Amino acid sequence: MEQVKVNFMKMNPKAQVPVYGTEYSAGADLSACMEQPVTIHAGTTEFIHTGIAVAIPRGLVGLIYARSGLACRQGLAPANKVGVIDSDYRGEIIVALHNHSLEDLVVEPGQRVAQMVITPYIYAAYEEKDSLDETDRGHGGFGSTGNR
Repeated sequence: MEQVKVNFMKMNPKAQVPVYGTEYSAGADLSACMEQPVTIHAGTTEFIHTGIAVAIPRGLVGLIYARSGLACRQGLAPANKVGVIDSDYRGEIIVALHNHSLEDLVVEPGQRVAQMVITPYIYAAYEEKDSLDETDRGHGGFGSTGNR
């Protein structure tokens, strides 16, 4: 497995290093870094600090995803579904955690709240055209391929 060095900085001495759950995990867990537990009321979003900043190498991006157990069993997942940490961002990683459940939930200091996947991306050069090449699908949108 290829490894890429990603430098990080603790912005809070209590911050935890991103950690992979297993040898083959794609995402490194990010932990809450705060002094007190935070209650996320049903249907609301709270900003959860991680206390770390990262220097993602150029050509890569950090994607912040839900931790499956937290999302599926408790209903806590990033409000924006997938957070994007660009390679030129040097601020603290903050997870906007939304409570999809019907009850208030508490996030404890040190609790793993999200996972970050480092992945390459393509920087597109967009060119405007008067028409686009034809395909079998054409203009078929939502649900259009389910009838085949």
